[in-house]
Amino acid sequence: MTQPIVFMLDVAPADAPEPEGGWAATVHRVPDGQPSLMATELSATRGDGVFETLGVIDGFAQAVDGHFWRLANSAQLLELPAPNLEQWRAAMQIAAAALPTDRQGGVKLVLSRGVEGSGVPTGWLIATTTSGDFPSRRDGWKVVTLDRGYRHDLSEKAPWLLPGAKTLSYAVNMAALREAARRGADNAIFISSDDYVMEAPQSTVLLRRGNTLITPKTDIGILPGTTQLSVFAVAGEWGFATEDRLVAASDLFDSDGVWLLSSVMLATPITEIDGRAIAVDRDLTDRLNDALLARRE
Repeated sequence: MTQPIVFMLDVAPADAPEPEGGWAATVHRVPDGQPSLMATELSATRGDGVFETLGVIDGFAQAVDGHFWRLANSAQLLELPAPNLEQWRAAMQIAAAALPTDRQGGVKLVLSRGVEGSGVPTGWLIATTTSGDFPSRRDGWKVVTLDRGYRHDLSEKAPWLLPGAKTLSYAVNMAALREAARRGADNAIFISSDDYVMEAPQSTVLLRRGNTLITPKTDIGILPGTTQLSVFAVAGEWGFATEDRLVAASDLFDSDGVWLLSSVMLATPITEIDGRAIAVDRDLTDRLNDALLARRE
């Protein structure tokens, strides 16, 4: 990736009216190489914050409403001040406009509890441009399954563990990717301790069985997938039924295709799971990525 572009935000309360100078006046680009955060910032010392990453294609941020809903939901789960979504929308547009349009990019939105003891939240955005052509969309990934360490009904039994919130506490997710690499794989899929498919460290799982596209339901402690929602929105036009339900781990091997979906990588086909070959639906993979690349909202 090229040098990231950072914007700091004067975080406004959710019900604050737009200032006279417009929301753009509350967004400040940080000069390259200049420090942006205090060392006592709770996002850095405790991972106490939430984030979203939006893909940007041809200057257009993707699945904006879905990402903003998830940002607000994550903030509510962490009992952070509700974000002013109009302010964040304006900031996101400024960040996306700073990226070149000849390559795919992304904008990361971060809302933190702020500097310890201040009681004032911190917000910032990071705009980046990708440097590759995403060969994984063509070649696919080998994945391993990893035990998530809890049952699929965690949300009901232990909501204080924040299942379904996209928090900055990503150490477990990154450790899972390192473990996958140690096992000779490209990525991982988390499985609940009672053998249900959950999600990948940075992606949503999608399966095809016959004429139906399936994704794990989100009330098992996983994030609702914004890219998956875009896929389901067009699936009916292609003659597919869609389901979100409990997915047994064994279903991964009894399918007509498995993909990992994410905002920047889009649809990556899975070629192997735990050393077992998985059928790759090349035609549907191409259709998925073409449709996702064509989005303009």
